[in-house]
Amino acid sequence: MQLHLNDRDQAKWNALCATQEKNDRVTRLLAHYLNEIPRFISRRMVRDLARKVGVPEENAYRTLFSAALGLDTVSSAEDRRLEKEYLSTGLRLLTPSDWNRDAYLQTVSFPAAKDGKWCFCTETYTPYEPFVCNSPCRTADGKEIPQLGYFTETYRFPAVRENGVEWMAVKPNEISTMQEPIRAAHGNVVAFGLGLGYFAFHTSEKADVTSVTVVERDPAVIDLFGRFLLPQFPNREKIKIVQADAFDHAEHTLPQTDADFAFVDLWHDQSDGLPLYLRFRRLESLSPKTEFCYWIETTLLASLRRMVFDRIRDGGNGEIRSFSEIGTMLSDGYLRNIAPKVKQMQ
Repeated sequence: MQLHLNDRDQAKWNALCATQEKNDRVTRLLAHYLNEIPRFISRRMVRDLARKVGVPEENAYRTLFSAALGLDTVSSAEDRRLEKEYLSTGLRLLTPSDWNRDAYLQTVSFPAAKDGKWCFCTETYTPYEPFVCNSPCRTADGKEIPQLGYFTETYRFPAVRENGVEWMAVKPNEISTMQEPIRAAHGNVVAFGLGLGYFAFHTSEKADVTSVTVVERDPAVIDLFGRFLLPQFPNREKIKIVQADAFDHAEHTLPQTDADFAFVDLWHDQSDGLPLYLRFRRLESLSPKTEFCYWIETTLLASLRRMVFDRIRDGGNGEIRSFSEIGTMLSDGYLRNIAPKVKQMQ
């Protein structure tokens, strides 16, 4: 996009570009920490620093976490701002009981079961191990604040693994990001992707949900779920499992049904989700009477927003003559509207 902005709007655009650089830096630092050294900070390190400096352990942990990320909050004013703007608001201590009281975790027990490449297992967060616990929060000035949590004690949660790699788990991030889809579900519901059946469990508990049809491609996952988990669901009679490819089902079968609500959860996380999200959005028009909802859509839209931002910054077809146009193009509403039209990933 060719920018033709007045001086005031140009200043706003320059500020937004600077903010995007901050977002990118924080994302890179967090990705390295969470993927490479998530258990670097120990309980002893936190307590020793808290005693030495005379601050609460939460403050000591944030200081250690900032340093482990590579931020120099002593000598660099910019790094101090990053800590204040991103970590002070996005990193918080969580209480295990707040999550363990979830009805699914209270009801369903998990055996050590395996079927082919899939297995049920128990995974843990160690004390002071940070993790993503919700979708990022976008501020009015364009900051993308990652939502991170940690516990001060070992936290265990059920998971399903494919060839040793976690595919789905019932942990704080999944619990948080499932709440809105569960609240919105109504009538005859179709869920694309089975996982551990968390969404199916909670939606089947709702009085305004008549049925839950789960579309899952892998027969081994269906077998494990059917043998060990589904029998424990109080409203299992509402739930039906269909073995099918999600995209094939959405294109050829869903339009012929009376589905009121469809929930799509086919990706592991943001890293693999956007192409699948965009592909599925193009199929919505085939079922105009069905309301669609997507797991971590806000996070996926943040990835799409980065693509649009890069196109604006690097130049392309068309002209932009006001900063308000840029704001519109980067809004969630605009991004949702253009998602079905985005056919190629860049």
